[in-house]
Amino acid sequence: MSNTNRLGRGLGALIPGGSAAFEPAAEVEIPVTEVDIDLVVANPQQPRMEMDPEALAELTESIRVHGIIQPLLVSQEAAPDGSTVYQLIAGERRLRAARAAGLESVPVTVRQTTPQELLELAIIENVQRADLSPLEEAVAYQRLILEFGLTQREVAERVGKSRVAITNVTRLLELSDEIRASLAAGEISEGHARALLGTDDLDVRRAVWRRTVDEQLAVRQTERLIRDSKKAPRLPSAAGAGNEANLEALASAVQRSLGTKVTLKQNRKGTGALTIHFYSNEELEGVLDRLGVSDL
Repeated sequence: MSNTNRLGRGLGALIPGGSAAFEPAAEVEIPVTEVDIDLVVANPQQPRMEMDPEALAELTESIRVHGIIQPLLVSQEAAPDGSTVYQLIAGERRLRAARAAGLESVPVTVRQTTPQELLELAIIENVQRADLSPLEEAVAYQRLILEFGLTQREVAERVGKSRVAITNVTRLLELSDEIRASLAAGEISEGHARALLGTDDLDVRRAVWRRTVDEQLAVRQTERLIRDSKKAPRLPSAAGAGNEANLEALASAVQRSLGTKVTLKQNRKGTGALTIHFYSNEELEGVLDRLGVSDL
């Protein structure tokens, strides 16, 4: 069996006695070893940044009562002093919970891996358990592409997702730092983030994001704002009132459309005035024509 196919089948093909989250691999007998918990070291390729403290506490209590049902997946490595350590491949939450529960040893399945497999298997476990945030997924997939030279299609095959899904997730990294932080904090959802990617205009993207957060808009409302931004210039929101850069950009857009000088003023309450300047009767007629106003 090729390495690609084995990884594509998921961790169920690598870990015995898997839970419902993994496909069983009854045809494979893989030995389980009990090792000192202090000899298990973290996976340097672990894509997961955050863990839910409440869920981790629940897992800790379960392990305290029942022990670890599913072994950790590790690789056997030599430490600088010549001793043997076990580098974690999959099972970060179980290892943390086991330590919190006071376990002195943990069951492991040993598998030798390359750095690429360390990252792939860690991603597969977290994806199959739905443990990664959208941004953590995006960073992990991007690492496979940039560091290991995989195509999006190859990444999709390894983690059991469609190429389109990989494309959609990795595009989240195109968002600005403040919008990515907003997504990570839960102010907006992945659906909102994808909607914001519907425009390449960074000013519009930021304005719509700000309005989405301030007004707690639904994804469909954010999508509508992005679509509308492509049809005609519009103010970002009342929350943006008094923002000189936004007002100047809008005034410039109207000025280009009408072919004459335009000034725009707005106060923090959202009220203001749009002034259209003209310097001759002919210029006035030209402005009226562009506005669709017939002669009186």
